[in-house]
Amino acid sequence: MKILLAELMESRGLSYRQLEILTSISKSTLHNIATGKRIPRMDTMEKLAEHLHVRIEDLYDSEYK
Repeated sequence: MKILLAELMESRGLSYRQLEILTSISKSTLHNIATGKRIPRMDTMEKLAEHLHVRIEDLYDSEYK
Protein backbone atom coordinates (compact mmCIF):
# COMPACT_ATOMS: atom_id res chain seq x y z
CA MET A 1 0.00 0.00 0.00
CA LYS A 2 1.46 3.31 -1.08
CA ILE A 3 0.48 6.52 0.69
CA LEU A 4 -0.10 9.31 -1.86
CA LEU A 5 0.68 12.17 0.50
CA ALA A 6 3.47 13.73 -1.58
CA GLU A 7 1.33 13.72 -4.70
CA LEU A 8 -1.64 15.29 -2.91
CA MET A 9 0.55 17.95 -1.29
CA GLU A 10 2.13 18.82 -4.63
CA SER A 11 -1.22 19.08 -6.40
CA ARG A 12 -2.40 21.50 -3.72
CA GLY A 13 0.85 23.47 -3.55
CA LEU A 14 1.39 22.62 0.12
CA SER A 15 4.75 22.36 1.83
CA TYR A 16 5.47 20.08 4.76
CA ARG A 17 5.52 23.14 7.03
CA GLN A 18 2.11 24.30 5.82
CA LEU A 19 0.59 20.86 6.32
CA GLU A 20 2.24 20.65 9.74
CA ILE A 21 0.48 23.88 10.75
CA LEU A 22 -2.87 22.64 9.45
CA THR A 23 -2.72 19.18 11.00
CA SER A 24 -0.39 19.50 14.02
CA ILE A 25 1.55 16.53 12.62
CA SER A 26 5.30 17.14 12.66
CA LYS A 27 7.15 17.78 9.40
CA SER A 28 9.38 14.79 10.02
CA THR A 29 6.37 12.49 10.48
CA LEU A 30 4.73 13.88 7.34
CA HIS A 31 7.96 13.36 5.39
CA ASN A 32 8.32 9.80 6.68
CA ILE A 33 4.73 9.04 5.65
CA ALA A 34 5.23 10.60 2.20
CA THR A 35 8.43 8.63 1.59
CA GLY A 36 7.02 5.33 2.80
CA LYS A 37 9.20 5.08 5.89
CA ARG A 38 6.19 5.22 8.18
CA ILE A 39 2.66 3.85 7.93
CA PRO A 40 0.19 6.34 9.45
CA ARG A 41 -2.33 5.41 12.12
CA MET A 42 -6.00 5.76 11.27
CA ASP A 43 -6.39 8.97 13.30
CA THR A 44 -3.51 10.46 11.31
CA MET A 45 -5.16 9.38 8.05
CA GLU A 46 -8.40 11.03 9.18
CA LYS A 47 -6.60 14.27 9.99
CA LEU A 48 -4.79 14.29 6.65
CA ALA A 49 -7.96 13.53 4.71
CA GLU A 50 -9.84 16.29 6.51
CA HIS A 51 -7.22 18.96 5.82
CA LEU A 52 -6.48 17.83 2.26
CA HIS A 53 -10.24 17.68 1.54
CA VAL A 54 -10.18 14.09 0.29
CA ARG A 55 -11.60 10.77 1.41
CA ILE A 56 -9.32 8.46 3.38
CA GLU A 57 -9.41 6.09 0.39
CA ASP A 58 -7.85 8.83 -1.75
CA LEU A 59 -4.76 8.91 0.50
CA TYR A 60 -3.45 5.52 -0.57
CA ASP A 61 -2.98 3.41 -3.63
CA SER A 62 -3.79 -0.27 -3.34
CA GLU A 63 -4.78 -3.03 -5.71
CA TYR A 64 -7.53 -3.95 -3.21
CA LYS A 65 -9.43 -0.64 -3.39
